[in-house]
Amino acid sequence: MVCESWKTQLDTYLDGELPSEGMHVFNTHVRICPSCAADALARVQMKRTVQAAGKRFTPNAEFRRRVQQSIAAKPRSGVARFSWTIATAMIAVLLVAGLATTYMGRQRAGQEQTYSELADLHVATLASSSPVDVVSTDRHTVKPWFQGKIPFTFDLPELQNSEFLLLGGRITYLGQTPGAHLIYEVRKHKISVFIFQEGSLRGRWYEESPVTQELSFNMETWGQGSLRYCIIGDAAAADINNLAELLKHAAGS
Repeated sequence: MVCESWKTQLDTYLDGELPSEGMHVFNTHVRICPSCAADALARVQMKRTVQAAGKRFTPNAEFRRRVQQSIAAKPRSGVARFSWTIATAMIAVLLVAGLATTYMGRQRAGQEQTYSELADLHVATLASSSPVDVVSTDRHTVKPWFQGKIPFTFDLPELQNSEFLLLGGRITYLGQTPGAHLIYEVRKHKISVFIFQEGSLRGRWYEESPVTQELSFNMETWGQGSLRYCIIGDAAAADINNLAELLKHAAGS
């Protein structure tokens, strides 16, 4: 098949291990090839599922039974009573630590799952034949287009003196939450900017996040006012950060 040579490189592409020129060539191919785009999306979803599954831990029934039996046991002497008190305290500490670790792990897994869902949206959009619903390089055209389509408003930066180009935008959904999805370009790299209401995504985010790498993409997220912003793309971390600063300045002015 024509695409076999591309598909043999698909995992390397998704892991971000291709040279920068190779990433650009592959990005171009994925946008025009429905078959490779579908395979890329399927593998991203599989990676997301594996990551989430690997971070879950639930004590099994045997562990619970042994703890309950230990608690129910009656000490036979003062020494045994003292030893049991120490053992009980240690078990309590271990249980609290285990619960805290599990809770934090679930929080982290939930946030990583959200990142993966946004990565899916980014890949699917770039692979679409119509990646944007409103095509324009003018922020004064793109911003008004969203009015009445999403339950909030936002400000966009002036890009005349920057390296970034606004290609357009579309309505998107994270779960059942509507938001704005903007597409920017810098040196032939496409970057997605997602904007949602902070309150409607409560529980999905736990802290400000500097530029991090998720799968083959660089990502950054922050809350500002009542909105949550998330930037994702295969552009350099410095480019992601520079675009974030432009958006922060526009939203704060």
